[in-house]
Amino acid sequence: MTRQDRIDLLVGDHAARLSERLQAHRAQLFPPHARKELRKFTSGEVAALLGVKDAYLRKLHLDGKGPEVEIRGNGRRFYAPSDIAELRKFLEKGAKAPGTYLPGRREDDHLQVITVINFKGGSGKTTTAAHLAQKAALDGYRVLAIDLDPQASLSALHGYQPEFDMLDGGTLYDAIRYDDPVAMSDVIQKTYFHDLDIVPGNLDLMEFEHETPRALAERSGEMFFTRVGDKLAEVQDDYDLVIMDCPPQLGFLTMSALSAATAVLVTVHPQMLDVMSMCQFLLMTSNLLGVVSEAGGDMSYDWMRYVVTRYEPGDGPQNQMVSFMRSMFGEYVLNHPVLKSTAISDAGITKQTLYEVEKSQFTRSTYERAMESLDSANGEILDLVQKSWGR
Repeated sequence: MTRQDRIDLLVGDHAARLSERLQAHRAQLFPPHARKELRKFTSGEVAALLGVKDAYLRKLHLDGKGPEVEIRGNGRRFYAPSDIAELRKFLEKGAKAPGTYLPGRREDDHLQVITVINFKGGSGKTTTAAHLAQKAALDGYRVLAIDLDPQASLSALHGYQPEFDMLDGGTLYDAIRYDDPVAMSDVIQKTYFHDLDIVPGNLDLMEFEHETPRALAERSGEMFFTRVGDKLAEVQDDYDLVIMDCPPQLGFLTMSALSAATAVLVTVHPQMLDVMSMCQFLLMTSNLLGVVSEAGGDMSYDWMRYVVTRYEPGDGPQNQMVSFMRSMFGEYVLNHPVLKSTAISDAGITKQTLYEVEKSQFTRSTYERAMESLDSANGEILDLVQKSWGR
């Protein structure tokens, strides 16, 4: 490369070529105009989700109670996501304890806003946010996922390719911008998961980082850190949980998301360099949020936890690092780490999560180990949500 070559042109050329190849890859996976659809679930999977016996579901079906489901060979029953939701409503009517099958908010419960953050890429932040949002929806919560990362990986996992599907905007930026913001409901999209909506992301989100210093300089009286919370207030009656995937830097967007949050989840890859990086991130976060707090920002939280991601139990240094974190932070580290698994990374190749893929695509032990790890970590997080509602 000669001195005269322009890096902006070279990078632009690479971006265009990569974008074209990614679009071709998507067209192969999902033909044009096709929307992603969620597979149907076996009766065994549904029984596990609902916490009942498979035999009980079979009896309900034979008695003509609950939804009409698809019957395949050998009389096996398969449930669409809407069937699971219908079953939850049916079972809740006869439940001894309220919230057994529909665990979402009740009259006096506040909207739970979980912000997923980390300063360093590769910590499993987006994977954590996506699996948590989908598991919460499968468990009967009404969930809104918000992609605040301009790289838009969370959007891509849910079938939105930012440079093709978001040409006319449609990100949270449109709702929180300083000039002519739109209603929050205008940027919310349905996903193929029942009770999971999304606000997709793209590069437009960077505009908020550029415009906020100007707004601060003009001293218009508008506080940047209240904008996300104010917009969530417009739709709070429609959801139990909001899960925000933040960009891997501490800008105005992340600070605004942290101001709106009722809970914070920090993803940690248990290696020395990552933990050192996290240390710097926590110092900067503390300093900047202190400034926001002094300016009137609400910094009170229901809970904060570190979630260990991409964990390899056989790796001695990783185990030492996890032990070190537990000795330092105690209960602030989730008891259940999320394992590094080929099942999770292989699913990602086709822009899917582990909750979407067919079990048959993996060896049984690999799939079950990864699923148990995800379910345990997500279950622990959703227990914290319940505790924040006083249950």
